[in-house]
Amino acid sequence: MIRVLLADDEHLIRGAIAALLDLEDGIEVIAQVGRGDEVVAAVAEHRPDVAVLDIEMPGMDGLSAAERISSQCKIVILTSLGRPGYLRRAMAAGVSGFLGKDAPAEELATAIRKVQAGGRYLDAELAAAAMAAGDSPLTERERDALRLAGDGAPISRIAGELHLTEGTVRNYLSSAMTKLNAQNRLEAIRTAQRMGWL
Repeated sequence: MIRVLLADDEHLIRGAIAALLDLEDGIEVIAQVGRGDEVVAAVAEHRPDVAVLDIEMPGMDGLSAAERISSQCKIVILTSLGRPGYLRRAMAAGVSGFLGKDAPAEELATAIRKVQAGGRYLDAELAAAAMAAGDSPLTERERDALRLAGDGAPISRIAGELHLTEGTVRNYLSSAMTKLNAQNRLEAIRTAQRMGWL
């Protein structure tokens, strides 16, 4: 029996996925959580074989949660957002399966079985989009500055959190805007988010 933990903030979706997976032979949903910041504790408590995580959740996104639990169980990411950068980040985080929420329940069950057996399962369309998009042109510091700016932080707070001068933060933001061919910070943030680089 493959023991599965589900993490999705949409109660109806999570319940439907759990009900469909419970109909599959050899798969049992042992726990469900609705927030990303509940995933680590739930994995420690229930010890699933496979965690099925949504990318967009309150508290902590699915990719950040995946990084923290990848040594404890196999991970399948479900997403309604086909952003190319997400697939690359997921692979770097130790995720073994990645598919869209529009996939049939049988495909999710297949993905769970395959990753539990030590394989990988990738949605072909998402993989093709990720390869076509290429790698993020942003440095880690540029991503950090954009992420904080996207949260509405002023330059002074970004500088404080990153332990940089305000001028250096402005330089990172300006460099990110140039690399993303953006007219302003907001456009750069939106482009980076759309591509899954933030």
